[in-house]
Amino acid sequence: MKIVLATFNQDKLREMRELLQLPGLVLTALCDVPGATAPVEGGESLAENARLKARAALDLSGMPAIADDTGLEVDALGGRPGIHAARYAGPGATYADNLAKLLAELANVTVERRGARFRTVCVALFPDGGEVVAEGVLEGCITLAPRGANGFGYDPVFEVMPLGRTLAELSDREKNALSHRGRAARALARQLADRAAPR
Repeated sequence: MKIVLATFNQDKLREMRELLQLPGLVLTALCDVPGATAPVEGGESLAENARLKARAALDLSGMPAIADDTGLEVDALGGRPGIHAARYAGPGATYADNLAKLLAELANVTVERRGARFRTVCVALFPDGGEVVAEGVLEGCITLAPRGANGFGYDPVFEVMPLGRTLAELSDREKNALSHRGRAARALARQLADRAAPR
């Protein structure tokens, strides 16, 4: 089965290839589809954004498509940045820009009030109209300063509390075993395997 991943983010493509290891599955990026442009994320929820991106990828490629959307929900910020995590510091924001804005907003917030969670929703759409949806959540807290050199995005400031380490302090293997995207992708993979199984 050949599926297009609705992203231009090479970090996300690499991670999803590692997570969605199903026999016979070939995962390609939307940026490899001639004439493709980045899908617009205009939804009001993670599931809606993922569905919009998957629909755009399916329409552009004619192939089954997978999209995911991830939000960072910080308790002290009333759930922000939420679905706006990737563009928290504005259009074209870099990972560093988003981190700087988040830490600035939490500058006077005590460690005890820095609870947060990553939430990922994955949606797979098929040319026959079929749809598969999966979700993964990881609880943690926001650190006072970045730690670690691995990962991407908010990983350096998201501490997995039982471990006392940020996602950026974990190896790719450790992160994928427990991350929000890992949990969502594994749940999606199980459903894709069921769909592909002979009837």
